Amino acid sequence: MRPPVLLLAGQLLTAETWAPQIGALARDVDLRFTDHTRDDSIAGMAERALAEAPDRFDIIAHAMGGFVAFEILRRAPGRVRSLALLATLASADGPAQTERRQGYIRLVEQGRFPEVVEERIPILLAPGHRQDPALLAAVRRMALTTGAGTFTAQQRAIMGRIDSRPSLAAIACPTLIVRGDEDGITTPAQQDELLAIPGARFVAVRQCGHMLTLEQPEIVTDLLADWLAGQA
Repeated sequence: MRPPVLLLAGQLLTAETWAPQIGALARDVDLRFTDHTRDDSIAGMAERALAEAPDRFDIIAHAMGGFVAFEILRRAPGRVRSLALLATLASADGPAQTERRQGYIRLVEQGRFPEVVEERIPILLAPGHRQDPALLAAVRRMALTTGAGTFTAQQRAIMGRIDSRPSLAAIACPTLIVRGDEDGITTPAQQDELLAIPGARFVAVRQCGHMLTLEQPEIVTDLLADWLAGQA
C-alpha cells in the first residue's frame, strides 16, 4: 500500500501547484489534495484536513499550507509521519503585513480582484521568471479558479493565525524545509526560525522564488521524492 501524503497548498493556489510533481510522486505515494476553500480560519482548515485524512500520513505544505500544517501538528502530532515545509514561515503577521492584507481585501470589495492578482505576481516569482508565459498563465489560472471570495476568506484566516514559533521545538517528526533563494514573501531570517524544529534539514533552491514547485520543478520533484523515499 502506498503511504498517504497530504498536499497543503497556499492562498490563491490549487492542486496545479503540484502539477510537475504529481506524476513522479504518485507512483510511490498516495497523494491527497486538501481543500482550503471552505473555511475562513487556519484552525478550520486543519480540522477539515484531519477529518478527511487517514490515521497516519506525511505532509507536504506550501506557503499558507505550512500554517495549516503547524495547526495539524498541534492537534494531532502522532498522526504525522513526516513534514516537508516549502516557502513558509512560523510567525504571525505583524502590523505591516496585516495592513497589506486588509488593503487587498478592500480592493477585492471594490471589485478589483484582477488588480490584486497582478500586484502579487512580482512577489510570487523570481525576477528571472516574471516574464515566463507558462508560469504567469499558471499563477493567473489558479487565482481565477480560487476566486475573490475564497481569497478574502483565506486572507482573514492568515491574519488570524497564531504564532507557531513557540511550538516548533515540540515537532518530533522528520522535517524538510525548502526555500527559493529569491522568495519575495519569506525571508532567510524567517527560514532560520524554522530550524528550531529538532533535526530539521534545510535546502535553498537557487534562482527560485515563492512558487518553487513550478519555477524549479525538476529540483523540487527530486527533493520531495528522495525525502519521501527516506521515510519508508
